[in-house]
Amino acid sequence: MHRTAKTEKLRNIAIIAHVDHGKTTLVDFMLRQSGTFRANEDVNERVMDSMDLERERGITIASKNCSVFWKGIKINIIDTPGHADFGGEVERGLKMVDGAILLVDASEGPLPQTRFVLNKALEDNLKIIVVINKIDRKDARPQEVLNEVYSLFIDLDANEDQIEFTVLYAIGRDGIVKKSLDGEESDISTLFDAIVSEVPPPRYDPSEPFQMLVTNLSYSDYMGRLAIGRIWNGSALKNDSLVCVGADGIPRPLKVTGLQGFSGIQVREVDAVIPGDIVILSGIDRVEIGDTICTAASPKALPRITVDEPTVAMRFMCNTSPFSGRDGKYVQSRMILERLKKECLLNVALRVEPGDNAQTFIVKGRGEFQMAILVETMRREGFEISVSRPQVITKDIEGVRCEPIEHLYVDIQDDFTGVVTEKLSRRLGRLINMVNHGTGRVRLEFSIPSRGLIGYRSEFLTDTKGTGLMNAYVQGYEPYRGDLKGRNAGTLVADRTGKTVPYALFHLEPRGLLFVEPGVEVYEGMIIGEHNRSNDLNVNPCKEKKLTNLRSSGHDENIILSPILPMTLERAIEFIGDDEQVEVTPKTIRLRKNILQANLRK
Repeated sequence: MHRTAKTEKLRNIAIIAHVDHGKTTLVDFMLRQSGTFRANEDVNERVMDSMDLERERGITIASKNCSVFWKGIKINIIDTPGHADFGGEVERGLKMVDGAILLVDASEGPLPQTRFVLNKALEDNLKIIVVINKIDRKDARPQEVLNEVYSLFIDLDANEDQIEFTVLYAIGRDGIVKKSLDGEESDISTLFDAIVSEVPPPRYDPSEPFQMLVTNLSYSDYMGRLAIGRIWNGSALKNDSLVCVGADGIPRPLKVTGLQGFSGIQVREVDAVIPGDIVILSGIDRVEIGDTICTAASPKALPRITVDEPTVAMRFMCNTSPFSGRDGKYVQSRMILERLKKECLLNVALRVEPGDNAQTFIVKGRGEFQMAILVETMRREGFEISVSRPQVITKDIEGVRCEPIEHLYVDIQDDFTGVVTEKLSRRLGRLINMVNHGTGRVRLEFSIPSRGLIGYRSEFLTDTKGTGLMNAYVQGYEPYRGDLKGRNAGTLVADRTGKTVPYALFHLEPRGLLFVEPGVEVYEGMIIGEHNRSNDLNVNPCKEKKLTNLRSSGHDENIILSPILPMTLERAIEFIGDDEQVEVTPKTIRLRKNILQANLRK
């Protein structure tokens, strides 16, 4: 293919970085300073994080597009997630662009997810602009961080052109980008000028017909299914007769009922589209991510988007507890399956397979965090489901059973080095590097099986008194490292249905850590706490004080219970064992045994 022509008035760029290094904040200022918003317009902070979950957690989950105009040139910007669990979103976003802004924190430097997203960008041969952000931090060390970035490029086998990257320095929170650390610039125009001069305009082959690669899907109540993607060659008009070529290679006819382009964070109707632009087509019933939309006269499919294999599987089941159907609108297996299939259409990194019965589905994805986000989203939509503990997916390589191995970075105060190293070695982790700058904090690097990290995060935060930072990415597959010891503690399991009573809970406190407060409805087989010992204990949390002839049963001595830590979805998924599950409804999160009756569990 001879992509000789260029669309000079267009640039496509992705913003890639580790979580919390300031991608979405930088995009805010790019939108503001390019005149996308009126001077008096009321705009939210982190305007690209449009999902409720993204705003609450302060992270980007789904990649999103917007565009700005700078000196007559349209710049399409894609804000990508920084979390390796959402790597499918990153891989998809990078397929649409010709360059990437790599944002690195001036204190933390390049972290594991930085490495993960940069590796993807270098594989696609994108032009990289490095922006060292947060240079106003007290602990900023921009020069050392720049050296670390160079080391990272060399480590990832970047070629000579890729290593000759432009470096800019930013205070993203104030919307300032400078060419040098002591520069006088007071706005972001340096960054726009660098994008226009450094990032190549989209190239296309003038002799080829219309071809568009679908990289994202959306849905509108008015226009139906929407296909979002980049035009590689040719142009299209509204009401053109085109075809969609799917994975099977069979062209399916479609008629374009609407053509839209990005303008700021809005989408606007356009009559025609040009090569290199990122557009939205409506009027397509059956379309999947990776399909090619082209002309009926010469249907030619573009290479499909390939994403890394899933590493974690989790069982999604209908809620079968005695309290099922109380809170949720959607409880049937058919509705759960439809919702999971819809998620797979929008998220290329997820897969759904049938389970061992009609009410169980196996969902495969990148990590337990991605699964927790999916469960939380479904819960808010009114679904009631039960989920199992995440299981790591092993595969046979040349007859040897292999499992995913993660490269784990831990940043902790040096007095916690002993406890963290001991816990990780128990989980089959191997220490491969240790960096101590003499600041009181140490950075440790481990090679550890993915299954060794399941359920470790909350333990890690407890061990480091909430001050530790932990990040990991999947490094590859290695032969199985041996069996892991399960959770040390057993559970306290309710032996009847009823409401919890302060008197009973007070007398259960010495037995372990409770998860429930007084006045909570429980049922037989529901887990109400963690046992001090390794065995499970059936207990009665509804037991009231016996009457005497002197005082009534309600007249207790003033019972003061220890406060409990509210059970979050991530904590619940990390805590459960293989014979347990998490019951998730729009209002509650409960832990329960797979088999509820105590006599059958034995």
